[in-house]
Amino acid sequence: MLERLQSLEDRYNKLTEMLSDPEIVSDTNKLREYSKEQAGLQDVVEAYREYKSVVQELKDAKEMLEDDLDDEMYQMVKGEISELSERKEALEDKMKILLLPKDPNDDKNVFMEIRGAAGGDEAALFAGDLYRMYSRYAESQGWKTEVMEAHTTGVGGYKEIIFMISGKGAYSKLKFENGAHRVQRVPETESGGRIHTSTATVAVLPEAEEVEVEINEKDIRVDTFASSGPGGQSVNTTMSAVRLTHIPTGIVVSIQDEKSQIKNKEKAMKVLRARIYDKYQQEAQAELDETRKSAVGTGDRSERIRTYNFPQNRVTDHRIGLTIQKLDQILEGKLNEIIDALQLEEQTKKLEQIGEKE
Repeated sequence: MLERLQSLEDRYNKLTEMLSDPEIVSDTNKLREYSKEQAGLQDVVEAYREYKSVVQELKDAKEMLEDDLDDEMYQMVKGEISELSERKEALEDKMKILLLPKDPNDDKNVFMEIRGAAGGDEAALFAGDLYRMYSRYAESQGWKTEVMEAHTTGVGGYKEIIFMISGKGAYSKLKFENGAHRVQRVPETESGGRIHTSTATVAVLPEAEEVEVEINEKDIRVDTFASSGPGGQSVNTTMSAVRLTHIPTGIVVSIQDEKSQIKNKEKAMKVLRARIYDKYQQEAQAELDETRKSAVGTGDRSERIRTYNFPQNRVTDHRIGLTIQKLDQILEGKLNEIIDALQLEEQTKKLEQIGEKE
C-alpha cells in the first residue's frame, strides 16, 4: 500500500510541475485533463503526507524514551506515543478507503427524476415533498438546483419533476436515492383520518459530457409543440416546447419549461444524453452480476428502498436496516446521517471484496 501511495504522491508532484508549464496552460484540453487528475489525487496525497509526518513524529518520540527522562517527562512522551499510534491507525484506515476503486461518475452533476407512482394525488404530493427535501439538501451542500421540467397536479405536488443538481460530488452522495420511496400518512386530500400508503419513484442519472455519449443528429427526431399548463390549457401560442426522440434506443424527452424553443432543446439534449449514458451503464452493469449484487442503491429502480412513516416520525432505509426517528428533519434536507451510512456500507463491501481476492 505504501509503495502505491508513494507513486501517487510522485504523480501528484509531477502534475503540479506540468500545470505550471506555459505550453500546458495554453492548451485548454490538457489543462482541464491534468487539473482533474490532480484534484482526484488530492485527498489521498494529503492523507499520505500527514501519515508520513505522524510516522516520523512517532519514531522521534520512541527514540526519546531511550534518553534519561524524569518520570513526568517519561509519562508525557508515553502519552504522546499512544496518541500518535491512534492517529497512525486512523490514517491507515482512511487511506485504505481512499485507495478503493472509485465510481467514475462520483464527481459528476446529476439529473434527478421524481414521479408520483401508486396513490394518485397523495403520491404526487409526496413527490413534491421529496423534491423539496433534495433541494434543501443540495442547498446545504452548496450545490445548485435547476428545474428542467415539471408537471404539477391540481392539488399541488408533481406527477413528474426533472431537475439538475450541480456541484462537486453530487452523484457520489445522491446515487443511493435510486428506487421506490414509500410514504405512510393520513393524506392531506382526505379528512377520514386513515393512514394511507403511497409511493414515488426516484431516478438519479449522472450528467454525461458530449465526449462520453456521441449522439448523431440523424438519430434524433425533433418535434415542436405549444406549451401547456395544468389541465392542458395553452400557456403560449408559440411552438416553444420540444420533444426529442432518440431513434436507436427509443428514449423520448419532452421539455417545455422555458419560453424559448432553443433553451428547451438545450435542456432536452442534456437530459437525453444523461438517459442514453445511463441506459448503456445499466446494460453493462447487468452483465456484471457480482458488481450489481454489491451495489447499494444503483440496482433495480422498482426496488422499495425507503419508508417515510409520518405517525411515528420515522424513516427506514430497507437496504441497510437503518431506522431514524427524525422524519421531520430529514424532509428538511438533513440527509447526512442516511447518506453517510449508505456510503460506509458501500465502502465496507468493497473492502470485503478486496479481502476475498487477496
